[in-house]
Amino acid sequence: MVSRRVVITGMGTINPVSHDLEGFWSKLLAGQSGIGLIDRFDTSDYPTKIAAQVKDFNAQDYMPRTEARRMDPFIQYACAAARIALEDAGLDLSKTDADRAGVLIGTGIGGIDIFEKQSLVLQKRGVAGINPFFIPMLIPNMASGHVSIMFGARGPSGCSVTACATATTSIGDAFRIIQHGDAEVMITGGTEAPITPLSIAGFCAMKALSTRNEDPVKSCRPFDLDRDGFVMGEGSGILILEELEHALDRGAKIYAELIGFGSSSDAFHIVQPDPEGDGAARALKAALLEAGIQAGQLDYMNAHGTGTHFNDMVETKALKRVLGDDRDNLAITSTKSATGHMLGAAGAVELIAAVLTMQNNIIAPNINLDTPDPDCDLDFVRLEPREKQIVYAASQSLGFGGHNAVLVIKKY
Repeated sequence: MVSRRVVITGMGTINPVSHDLEGFWSKLLAGQSGIGLIDRFDTSDYPTKIAAQVKDFNAQDYMPRTEARRMDPFIQYACAAARIALEDAGLDLSKTDADRAGVLIGTGIGGIDIFEKQSLVLQKRGVAGINPFFIPMLIPNMASGHVSIMFGARGPSGCSVTACATATTSIGDAFRIIQHGDAEVMITGGTEAPITPLSIAGFCAMKALSTRNEDPVKSCRPFDLDRDGFVMGEGSGILILEELEHALDRGAKIYAELIGFGSSSDAFHIVQPDPEGDGAARALKAALLEAGIQAGQLDYMNAHGTGTHFNDMVETKALKRVLGDDRDNLAITSTKSATGHMLGAAGAVELIAAVLTMQNNIIAPNINLDTPDPDCDLDFVRLEPREKQIVYAASQSLGFGGHNAVLVIKKY
């Protein structure tokens, strides 16, 4: 079977830094952070009081009020980002073969906001008080379901869930669907809305979150010696993937070509990565093998880079295993330093950042990387943007449960 070429023709994001591509890119270049104090609930008893919240979001700017009321925020974010991405792609599914257009949008947690609220309703008012839309607002596949309904995409539809690797896995799975000829267009990415009392409390109990409450914008510090944990983020990133000839036939602009996907399992621990970085290294090797390039040809990587001590160290170790002595060409950053960790949405927003980096041949800095950790001794771009010609780039995601996923793109 001939593998079909796949290109990226549209992108959309709702995230803590911005709600549009131009604003997102300009703020990344300026080193602006979307992190601040949590203002949605009382954090007095919480050791962590900070997060990267989506601000000034009005779902009715993107969909009718009646529809928005039947969606958990994770669904609202996905629908909004999908609308932005389709408009960016200039793609109207009513004017193409909608049977050949699919949706694959993942989420790591799903509707935890509605879950928490309806649990309280049950305790106070009993069964009669439960929202009849509770279940459709809760289940993870409903981001894909609503986007399919909203835009009339009648092709393959589903939801990948691989924790923090979810969006990258989803895009990789959508890539495969087009490669195999099962669709010509895929609306794909990830979405998450986990900034809730129970979710933050759970991650606090794990001692995974930064407690740098006195200086929120400095709190997320991937690869920095003084990092003390990750910062929760939220939002959505959606990309439009198309089979190359389909995109050319309709005169679409092409951002980049998607040329490789690799995934693996650490098979090691429920939350800790393999300390030798073996699983992450195997996923990157698989992506590079499919892309048909050597590790030394990679010009840029958007790393997982959470800002937790162990994760950043292991990710660096994994990259060294793949690069060997051929490390001079690869420049690395973590977009999480600005957006926080958007869990199941992270990989999509980070791939968008990688595409914008390739388009502009400028690498936005990894902010808060003031004192590089000696154990993280690769070329991390810090302090200022760096101009660089980028032909090949990668985005890497590592998730709880040992899930690893990597995407490789090429300048078209």
